[in-house]
Amino acid sequence: MNNMNRKLSIISFLLLVVLIPLCSLAQPFVHPGVDQSAKDLAYMKGQVLKGAQPWKGAFDRLKAATDTAFTAVPFAHVLRGPYGKPNIGGNDLSKSAAMAYNYAIVWYITGDKTYANRAIGILDAWTPVLWHFDYNDAKLLAAWTGHALCNAAEILRYTNAGWKQESVGRFKSMLMDVYYPLLRFYYPQANGNWDGAIIHSIMAMGIFLDNRAMFDNAVDHFLHAPVNGSLFKYIYPSGQCQESTRDQGHVQLGLGEFAGAAQIAFTQGVDLFSIGGYRLAMGYEYTARFLLGEKPHCYGVISERAKELRDDYEYVYQHHKAINISLPYTERAADSVRSKASRSVLTAVRAPNGVTPTKGKTPIPDKTGYIAGATKAPVIPADAVLVAPGQSIQQALDEAAGSGRWVVAKAGIHTLPATLKIPSGVVLAGEGIATVLFLDPASGARETMVNGSDDLHDVTIRDLVIEGAASTTVPSDPNSGRSYRGGYNRGGILFRAQREGQMKHIRLENLTVRNCTYNGVFINGAAGIDIISCDLNENGVSVPPGQKLLHNLLLTHCSQVTVQNCRLATSPLGAGVALEACDSALISGCEIARNGYYGVLITESRGVTVSSNLVEANDRSGVMVEFLYKGSSAITITDNRVQFNAGYGVESYGATNCLSTQNRYSHNGHGKEQQKISAAKTILME
Repeated sequence: MNNMNRKLSIISFLLLVVLIPLCSLAQPFVHPGVDQSAKDLAYMKGQVLKGAQPWKGAFDRLKAATDTAFTAVPFAHVLRGPYGKPNIGGNDLSKSAAMAYNYAIVWYITGDKTYANRAIGILDAWTPVLWHFDYNDAKLLAAWTGHALCNAAEILRYTNAGWKQESVGRFKSMLMDVYYPLLRFYYPQANGNWDGAIIHSIMAMGIFLDNRAMFDNAVDHFLHAPVNGSLFKYIYPSGQCQESTRDQGHVQLGLGEFAGAAQIAFTQGVDLFSIGGYRLAMGYEYTARFLLGEKPHCYGVISERAKELRDDYEYVYQHHKAINISLPYTERAADSVRSKASRSVLTAVRAPNGVTPTKGKTPIPDKTGYIAGATKAPVIPADAVLVAPGQSIQQALDEAAGSGRWVVAKAGIHTLPATLKIPSGVVLAGEGIATVLFLDPASGARETMVNGSDDLHDVTIRDLVIEGAASTTVPSDPNSGRSYRGGYNRGGILFRAQREGQMKHIRLENLTVRNCTYNGVFINGAAGIDIISCDLNENGVSVPPGQKLLHNLLLTHCSQVTVQNCRLATSPLGAGVALEACDSALISGCEIARNGYYGVLITESRGVTVSSNLVEANDRSGVMVEFLYKGSSAITITDNRVQFNAGYGVESYGATNCLSTQNRYSHNGHGKEQQKISAAKTILME
């Protein structure tokens, strides 16, 4: 992507405000300055020495742990497989890193060099020996241990602990020869807790090494990483997390790692807590709420596995309490584990800054396009044709054709022996999220449903799920079954006419289409399309005709289009919604997020309005109006919240009368330019 010489067409005062928290990236590092600054450490020590609680109790527990016998046993090659099998040296390194940090804290508080020498001994034992990490969890283990080692090293280095310069040099060498080469490319294809941990450690390493580029790179990855790697890929606008359907242990691990990275950044004056409307806090609130007995809405089935509260809440709670931000569920979670916690309570201490907090508030999850897709059963007409799983939906549709009657697929999995051919004049409905249409892979067909005739008209499909995956069984780790890993070629809905306007009056409502490698929904040549409150998610990969051509929603040669209150998210290699050669379309009130290409892609179209959407965390620009031959015209992009996209917020080339106004931008791309509206007839090439 060409990021050079980009000009900002429209800047609002709000844009300038939201960029301020990252301006401190240009400032020198403060030392010590990983989890806490010198002022923070001094304040923490003072609280412990005067016997203030809960810090004195936490210190007593920490000191008791450090007073037990421990000897570091270094390994040249540390091996850790999935879930710790095999595990050669992994536990030894993890324990060593934790104990080094523990000893450093106790040394700082007590001034007893016995503890400093123990911490130094651990670092000096590993630095000349460790050469290599290997096996499945190599990156993860390095990421887990790197920030703890750097915290210990930072305290020792800047508190007259007696750590010799040659030892400091060997530690630096280990970071750059062993840790950084392994971590520098991140691993966003894994579940997001991996990159959260990697970001956490690279930030810590950047500070210890006084390497600003390393630190800045980790901040950028925190904001803009692909797949599962950024905060906004990991925590959705509702607070649901990428791993919420996996298990709560991994969710809390991921939250803790992203919070750890934000804590380090805050020490250096970079505020990653408040961004996205306190997105990190919303992830904590959503998860704590579930662990404390409530059940928030979840796209997918929220996992009941590993529901024990971890010791990951203290710092987040204390940080927000200090600025008068109320996190009631996070507070309850922190309160419930504090009596057994030690280092986490001490390292959560920040020195008072003397600033009176503003009026308190609780972060509110974003409700744009929420809740979309199949949820509960609709009110079913008395004359509806009911079809139980195992019965023929196709036969029922054919019998109801032209009558306007409802054909209702009852709750359950309907395995289709062949692609459904939808006739005109029918409503195909389900009983909400419990009705799943699944095309039998043995059929050899690609689409779940197609138009039964070229002049399809007056059709509604609503309140059901179209499952595009090769199986309806969700793996224990859903990330392992994502569509881009599947090796199959399956689509959702394909309605294709022979000329523009041949199909008429098509409505999709409360529909979920997911996990298709082809398009989720592809409509060509229709007039009068309403797509309302649909959840099109994880569709569009790299099967023929190839990546960037397949999307969650693709509309070509269509007119009089409304896409409203939908969730158009997480296409691995496509856009949330793509319009090609369309006339008169409104995209409004939608969540268009986490897509591997653009959020909204408009090509050679006219009369398109993109309004009041949340467009975030897409891997290219949030909204792209591209030029190919004639260009688009009469494009209005207004009143959208466009944030954390890796490209521009809005980008346009060669469009006539392209108006982009009153959009609220935040942290798009890698510079201050948030928008590019160019009259040049530029064809973008890869």
